[in-house]
Amino acid sequence: MQERQYLNATAVEQKEVSGVLRNTYGLLAITLAFSGIVAYVSQQLRLPYPGFLVVLIGFYGLFFLTIKLRNSGWGLLSTFALTGFMGYTLGPILNIYLGMANGASVISSAFFMTALVFFGLSAYVLTTRKDMSFLSGFITAGFFVLLGAVLVSMFFQISGLQLAISAAFVLFSSAMILFQTSAIIHGGERNYIMATISLYVSIYNLFLSLLQIFGIMGSDD
Repeated sequence: MQERQYLNATAVEQKEVSGVLRNTYGLLAITLAFSGIVAYVSQQLRLPYPGFLVVLIGFYGLFFLTIKLRNSGWGLLSTFALTGFMGYTLGPILNIYLGMANGASVISSAFFMTALVFFGLSAYVLTTRKDMSFLSGFITAGFFVLLGAVLVSMFFQISGLQLAISAAFVLFSSAMILFQTSAIIHGGERNYIMATISLYVSIYNLFLSLLQIFGIMGSDD
């Protein structure tokens, strides 16, 4: 009797995990496409970059709004508002790189490398089903280290610091992808909206970091 109950509970849990994964990757695909369209429009219209403070307030405002609304239909609306806003901020950045001699190559390289890293890491966790919860300490420490490094870079011009920060963001974003994917399949995350925005932000940061790395490397040639 207990064995049957255990098997039933396991089946229900697996069904729930499959549902969260399906909803997460479905919503992630749609929001990435939506963000890409907004970025393209922003780039084509040559809209100005809103500024660091506006981006910071806009991102965290929409991010925490999405967290608050995550259990309602309004959470989907705020998710698209967040990803659309981040897409808008990406447009002016792309124009900066397109102004470089090899800008198109830099952007395409960053895009394909981002896709490769994301799909590779996701496939690794989904196939091995390894528990990546041990990365939580690294992620917490990494957040504060990166925050301190970014603040230092704003006030001091240190040679190589920007490249080091971008490389660190690549590692941090990769760890976040592993951690969040693992959290879904091991029961640590049951809200697909939260899983989606976590993965979206990781992909966004990964792309920007690779873009900066390839841009710096290309400008040195």
